[in-house]
Amino acid sequence: MKGFSLLELLVTLVIIGIISSIAIPQYSEYKQRAFDTQAEADLRNVAIAEEVYFIDAEHYLSCQNEECEDLPGIKKLTNGVDLLIIANDFSFTGSATHNAGTGREYNWDSESGGFQ
Repeated sequence: MKGFSLLELLVTLVIIGIISSIAIPQYSEYKQRAFDTQAEADLRNVAIAEEVYFIDAEHYLSCQNEECEDLPGIKKLTNGVDLLIIANDFSFTGSATHNAGTGREYNWDSESGGFQ
């Protein structure tokens, strides 16, 4: 007789189940952190674009989500990122979160020199 016994198949299924119960939650957590990283990167890129805009216009630009794509060097923001820039003539603050992330909010303050 060749093949696997029922007991061998059951043991294999139990092992796969144990590995899955550990791996699936970890994978979900990794995905959420990756989405958070996208929000952080978008905020950093928009902050750099604000500084470039300031050189030409001598003031900063307030914008939200897709409006920020009008800044120099910003082609497209990541889908799912909520981005808000509040600016005056001499400084700006920004915040970003990702809808599918952990809910972490990233904040930027140009007067303080970066992320807060």
